[in-house]
Amino acid sequence: MNHTQQESQSSIIPMGYRQNASGHLVPESAIREQDLLRDQVVQSLVPKALELHNALQAFKQLALQDIDDLIQIAGERYGAKLGGKKGNVSLTTYDGRYKIQRAFREVLAFTEEIEAAKGLIDSCLSRWSEGANDNIRAVVSQAFRTNTKGEIKTGKILDLMRLTIEDDEWNRAMEALRDALKSIGTAVYVRIYERIDNTDQYRPVPLDLAAL
Repeated sequence: MNHTQQESQSSIIPMGYRQNASGHLVPESAIREQDLLRDQVVQSLVPKALELHNALQAFKQLALQDIDDLIQIAGERYGAKLGGKKGNVSLTTYDGRYKIQRAFREVLAFTEEIEAAKGLIDSCLSRWSEGANDNIRAVVSQAFRTNTKGEIKTGKILDLMRLTIEDDEWNRAMEALRDALKSIGTAVYVRIYERIDNTDQYRPVPLDLAAL
């Protein structure tokens, strides 16, 4: 018997038992009915969600390939590229009802220099008088608040850098922020839009659960 077969047999759960999150076998008779119902709901929904996830991944790959093919055909036919290999492209149906956009976005991250910037900004906030700068304090606090992964939100920092403040220490802080920003790659998006009635406005077709 090989190692894989041994692992397979050891992972078999005996009839009438459930394995809990800690890996322990628990008799079903000892599990609350509400816990069993909750498990049933999650077990039935997650496979459907995984199917949707895989379908969306497949759709994105198909869309990107079709768009690349269209760009290549245009280049061969006219001697020009429609947006380039990594350019943003907007494609619209002949009747103008639907639109697909391929968009590239630079992915940014921060180096250790952001700590120097934060130190300078904290010094500015301590030096400035109360009252007039309360709004700026709130903006700074939001900018350096991390997400659930402990990462600083790039957009908030960029908003901070757009503030116009005549202060030498603040300007040094903004210079440190600019030095701390590093490009770590690009992300590509496929966005679908539908025209609103007979107007020239389009509404996005949401492809993520949060937007539905």
